[in-house]
Amino acid sequence: MNPVFTIAKKEFTDGLRNRWVIAISVIFSLLAIGLAFFGSAASGTVGFVSLDSTMISLASLAVFIIPLIALMLCYDAFVGEQESGTLLLLLTYPLSKTQLLLGKFVGHGAIMAVANIIGFGFAALVVCLFSGDIAASDVIAKFSAFIGYAIMLSWVFISFAFVISALVDEKSKAAGLSLITWFMMVLVFDLALLTLLVTGDGLIDPDFLPYLLWLNPTDLFRLINLTALSQEDYSGLLSVASAANFSQATLLSIMALWIALPLSLASFIFNRKGL
Repeated sequence: MNPVFTIAKKEFTDGLRNRWVIAISVIFSLLAIGLAFFGSAASGTVGFVSLDSTMISLASLAVFIIPLIALMLCYDAFVGEQESGTLLLLLTYPLSKTQLLLGKFVGHGAIMAVANIIGFGFAALVVCLFSGDIAASDVIAKFSAFIGYAIMLSWVFISFAFVISALVDEKSKAAGLSLITWFMMVLVFDLALLTLLVTGDGLIDPDFLPYLLWLNPTDLFRLINLTALSQEDYSGLLSVASAANFSQATLLSIMALWIALPLSLASFIFNRKGL
């Protein structure tokens, strides 16, 4: 069997044994069902209201949950093996460092993909049963697209986790850097950009502003979902992209780069790292 798939199978099996798949699936399912039926509680309404508003709310909340889970799943992918002494043992087999990295990425990526499909897929089934007049085909189509985008977002942060894990020599440092990465990408970036917009006093060309969102995969994820739903009610920082009319293909291509580039960097660091 190809060494990459051998490692991937081991990582996925470990994920099943450690109940990662079940735990993540339950979290995603509860998140989606809760938003679908209680998202409008603040306005005095409980129950399913609108499919599009549910998907937008789900995308806004998923950018907090999915990156954190992906980082926590993979932050010790290499440094953990190194601390336990199993990394040297693995590399005594006819297996290159690049194959080991790709195998771990495929295995961890499969864990996140299966968890997304089960968790959000179950939520889609529940919404289909209780959505009233909305066609089941519309629910399935929009949830399927969302699941695909969510999987891509999780793969981005798996790549980030691999860079961190290949870079440091202690699991505690890897955990700390993972939390900092999550904090910077999910919370600080948007706040910093908004501050720059408010206080910059024309230092940034308005036509260039939408492209700054490409620097953050979480903003890209929300833009992709808004574009897929053909929504025009951009809010907050995303409002700067309302006039840019980015195509779905362009946004998905940039997201794919966010997967490939950190993964390539992780491979570069890991191949040059002493054991």
